[in-house]
Amino acid sequence: MPDPSTKAPDPMDIALGAAVRIRRRTIGLSQEALAEQCGVSFQQIQKYENGANRISFSRLVQIARALKCRVVDLMDVLDTPEGGTNSDIDVLTRMRTPGALELLSAYERLAPESRASLVALLRSLTNEPALAANQAA
Repeated sequence: MPDPSTKAPDPMDIALGAAVRIRRRTIGLSQEALAEQCGVSFQQIQKYENGANRISFSRLVQIARALKCRVVDLMDVLDTPEGGTNSDIDVLTRMRTPGALELLSAYERLAPESRASLVALLRSLTNEPALAANQAA
């Protein structure tokens, strides 16, 4: 039987934490400021954002208030209809990658032809097959 203390975080906890992180970064709030508003340490906020610790509902309400949004705004992506895909959860999980938010922000500011060139460059660096041109831009 696996040791529960070494169990990997649940993908839902990771996705919720990523949603909190994205919202926090979007409004320019530091982990320290969020922690202070919620009455926890910034390390606890890190654990929430990484999915290492589950966020209780009461804490989620505090976090949503501090982030000036509704609880449902943070949980919306987790509420996939039965038979739906988990692609939104996958996107949130990938957004945890260091630099992902900064990269996406810079990518959004590029002209479409520059986006296509950048995607082609990245695919060549990672040896990933090219997608159709309309998907790259």
